[in-house]
Amino acid sequence: MKKSTFKSLFLATISTIVLASVVKAEERVVAMVNGVPVLESQVQANIGKSGDRQVALDKIIDDILLHQAMQDVKAPSIDPKALNAAVEQQLNHIAAANNLTLGQFAIALSNEGSSLNEFRQRIAKDVKKAWENQLQTMTRDAIRNKAIHESVDVEQARSEAWALGQKMLEEAKEKGSAQKITGKEYEVRHILLKLNPMLNDAQAKAELTKIRSDILAGKISFSDAALKYSKDYLSGANGGSLGYAFPETYAPQFAQTVVQSKQGVISAPFKTEFGWHILEVTGMRDGDLTAEAYAQKAYEHLVNSQLQDATKDWVKALRKKADIQYFNK
Repeated sequence: MKKSTFKSLFLATISTIVLASVVKAEERVVAMVNGVPVLESQVQANIGKSGDRQVALDKIIDDILLHQAMQDVKAPSIDPKALNAAVEQQLNHIAAANNLTLGQFAIALSNEGSSLNEFRQRIAKDVKKAWENQLQTMTRDAIRNKAIHESVDVEQARSEAWALGQKMLEEAKEKGSAQKITGKEYEVRHILLKLNPMLNDAQAKAELTKIRSDILAGKISFSDAALKYSKDYLSGANGGSLGYAFPETYAPQFAQTVVQSKQGVISAPFKTEFGWHILEVTGMRDGDLTAEAYAQKAYEHLVNSQLQDATKDWVKALRKKADIQYFNK
């Protein structure tokens, strides 16, 4: 009896040790993502039918990066007053569609065993849900755009642009297609606000008018305002500067405003296909700009190439600035 008891205790002890080893192995940290640990147990739980451990680990890392990015983006909130106004508008629309006043509609609902307040609550729930989905989409789009634009190495593109531009120019000369480019270039800086479901034309124009007034009043510099407000993230990070370029390289309304603006004077808000802008011409120059034009063309090619790569997998773009550490498997 004692021998049997001892054997049972021995087996139980061995089982406990083995189980503890398994649990310990599963709880092993296999990666760190900006200070957040990834456990082996998480990887095992996400492997699924494919059995591909690396795919599971990459998905966990991407989810962590996306969650962290969402924490960094201040998502717009739903204004209760705006929600109530939308609900009342919807109620009135439904009543009018049935050729009823709101009072008559309330009586009709009462005859069906419901009430106007209950109907209003159902509409409010639907409208709120639709707005929440819209805001979530806007937040994800903001994260996507931010990740894509932050992945672009502007300095690298600038450093490579001149050599590539010269190569493009030489190739054009060999083909007989090179053209001497002369004319006036404008150095421009701008601030862009893009339209979205929460920002219409009137609101964008009003916001830019306020930003322009604050700049003119000395409350904020143009550079700081561009960095803070502009949705053109590439130029915004450089004080809104677009550098020197020919007007023809811009959208028609933008080009027209550039040509018509006096140097050093901030334009009134105006709209293009990209959104609402204010701009300032900070410099002009004449001369043979063939080499510079080809360098600019090369720069745009390099930046667009980076943007295209990042757009194909924008979550991967989040990894470029992330601190990801892998530990021995």
